[in-house]
Amino acid sequence: MDIPHNAHVVVIDGRKLLLFKNEGNPVLPKLSMVTHREQDSAATHDQGSDKPGTTYQSVGSARSGYEQTDFHQRDEDRFAADAAEMLKREVLAGRIEALIVVAAPHTLGELRKYYHAAVEKRLLGEIAKDVAGRPSDEIAALIASN
Repeated sequence: MDIPHNAHVVVIDGRKLLLFKNEGNPVLPKLSMVTHREQDSAATHDQGSDKPGTTYQSVGSARSGYEQTDFHQRDEDRFAADAAEMLKREVLAGRIEALIVVAAPHTLGELRKYYHAAVEKRLLGEIAKDVAGRPSDEIAALIASN
């Protein structure tokens, strides 16, 4: 997939967001950093204080346990929702004309839930891959190979 001149590339996983702008051309992209955000999220066992609950059947002595809430995953999902909101603001302000999203698979699914219609119109493509820790030239090569 080509990255047009002045197109934006957002690279995101559950804790890190990188927004790049292509200052090169489609053949030789040069991704320059526009925004970098990171979120710290403690592990679930550090956030939760109680054991999961138990429920009893109304008849008999059978019991069932509730699953532990995954607070860490909930933080990552909220980060994706906040990222979608940021993209909406940037698109509606006219700062993003074309967009490529490269995201960890779960995060991409969360982003899709919150895409604004204006963002979807500017979307050139999506890649479900976790590359938030990679350098920009590797990200550009990954996009070019898809």
